[in-house]
Amino acid sequence: MHEYRIPETDEALLAECDVQVFRASGPGGQSVNTTDSAVRLVHGPSGITVTYRRERSQLRNKRECLKTLRTRLENALRPVPVRKATKPSQAARMRRLTAKRHLSQKKRTRQRPPSDE
Repeated sequence: MHEYRIPETDEALLAECDVQVFRASGPGGQSVNTTDSAVRLVHGPSGITVTYRRERSQLRNKRECLKTLRTRLENALRPVPVRKATKPSQAARMRRLTAKRHLSQKKRTRQRPPSDE
């Protein structure tokens, strides 16, 4: 995936995918129940799968699939920023300890008072 370049055109991107069409369920009535309008794209090089079934038209579903696939590929190819380890500042440490002390005092007031026996 590191040396992969996303194709510029939708046709070239579609050529890299395994296209599956099937019957969608849900709203749309008889036209959805009788036609294979839902589209699933499986991108070969990356293995990313995108399914779209909102529209009645297979062509519109395919366009939306390609748009979503392009977005997911861009996100997958984006480098992950390296986190630099830092230590908390003196003020942050003091805030944390003050908050812990305050919570401890609050919980102490919830305890049962000692019995006078």
